[in-house]
Amino acid sequence: MPWLLLDVAWIILFAIVGRQSHSEGTALAGIAGVAWPFLVGYAVGAFALRLNRVPRSLARAVPVWLLTLVLGMALRTVQKGRAPDPAFIIVATLALALGLLGWRVVAAIVCRRRAARAQAAATE
Repeated sequence: MPWLLLDVAWIILFAIVGRQSHSEGTALAGIAGVAWPFLVGYAVGAFALRLNRVPRSLARAVPVWLLTLVLGMALRTVQKGRAPDPAFIIVATLALALGLLGWRVVAAIVCRRRAARAQAAATE
């Protein structure tokens, strides 16, 4: 399940970079405090939408991304006792989209190119 590792690693990297950009350090507890709401949101979305059946599917990854974001923000709100700043919501939305959808877009392009080359080679 390398796709799972890519997704989870991206969410953890998002937490690390966010903490570093605010000079909050990279202590494991701090990183976990930022990452866990989004990891829970991702796990719920990936399980509910059965992302494991077609891990490269953008059609399934987009709702998983949205669930990751919405559930992560909701859990973070409960954790912090206040709604996240709008800037954090924007950054999280874009960063999670980049990581959870970006590699799938690249994979789709590579697969299409390979299929086109294989088809061209077969017709020669």
